[in-house]
Amino acid sequence: MENNTTPKPIRCKAAVSRAPGEPLRIEEVVVAPPRAYEVRIKIVCTSVCHTDVTFWRMKGFPAVLPQIYGHEAVGVVESVGDHVEEVVVGDVVVPSFLAQCGDCGDCESEGSNMCGKLPYKPVGMPRDGTTRFTDAEGAVVHGFLGGASSFSEYTVADIAHVVKVDPAIPPEKACLLSCGVSTGVGAAWKVAKVEAGSTVAIFGLGAVGLAVAEGARLRGAGRIIGVDLNPAKFEIGKRLGITDFINPKELGEKPVSEAILEITGGGADYCFECIGLASLMADAFRSSRNGSGKTIILGVEMQGSPIMLDSSEILRGKCVMGSLFGGIKPKTDIPILVKRYLNKELKLDEFITHEMGLHDINKAFDLLIEGKSLRCIIWMDR
Repeated sequence: MENNTTPKPIRCKAAVSRAPGEPLRIEEVVVAPPRAYEVRIKIVCTSVCHTDVTFWRMKGFPAVLPQIYGHEAVGVVESVGDHVEEVVVGDVVVPSFLAQCGDCGDCESEGSNMCGKLPYKPVGMPRDGTTRFTDAEGAVVHGFLGGASSFSEYTVADIAHVVKVDPAIPPEKACLLSCGVSTGVGAAWKVAKVEAGSTVAIFGLGAVGLAVAEGARLRGAGRIIGVDLNPAKFEIGKRLGITDFINPKELGEKPVSEAILEITGGGADYCFECIGLASLMADAFRSSRNGSGKTIILGVEMQGSPIMLDSSEILRGKCVMGSLFGGIKPKTDIPILVKRYLNKELKLDEFITHEMGLHDINKAFDLLIEGKSLRCIIWMDR
């Protein structure tokens, strides 16, 4: 007799991308049971991140379509595959686009958050490269970022990409820690290690840039300068620790770096580039203090342009650092951020600007692209 406890395929709704840049389609998909080292998750809510938009717009990789995007989410474990011991059915979890296997040298190292056993890959399950999704006709639908694919009511993720969290945290707040907010807070906390009383400059005040401000505030930064073309960001930023605001449009011919050098009396101790433009990366570098200034790059260069830096400035003691996921080790550090929120230390409410159901997901994309939202929470039960 068949074991009635064996997980079965599940039919559910998902937002599927079938052509680059075209509206996502709400379709019925079939989600296979989890295999060994995998977990099937009932998604409670998700949100749209700029990474989702970047992959959705790509035209150079037609072989991965159709695909289900989404990776910033929270859900409940519905079933588990063989060899899964750290979570059980009913646990509240968030997916992570970076793995933490816990066994490799990188995972055991304090200096890296890049798993050497299961390296970052945008498409397919990390251990076998296959998918757990098919459409209503049985055709393959590709997964995303370790199996996150959170624009679906159910998804299957590798256990190395799953983080158990305290169920006391509201779902919409836990969702934020799955990617964007952790990336920004972590950059200030884990990568830059911002020192108390120091000066910070942040180029770009989207969700990640504002999360950098929050991380710098938590680290005790004395002055936090926000650089953005949208003056409305300053009001939000003030609640997250920003003390000064620079709008490049209001400087005339003066470079932003010159304005920051004047404000800080020689340059910021830490400069964060959160947009993804080589020109801004160079400007951030020029804005940092001689002798010890650190420039932390969080944005992927959106036009593929190289960064042009003056080597004489590097010789003066400045450095450039890369930051993927803010240096966060998912299973180790996300629970710490959850605890800091529950202890009323970490601010998360300010990042949620809109809420809607899955059927409105294309509106959520539009709001993010137009710069009208920080994070739009998409509830699966609405």
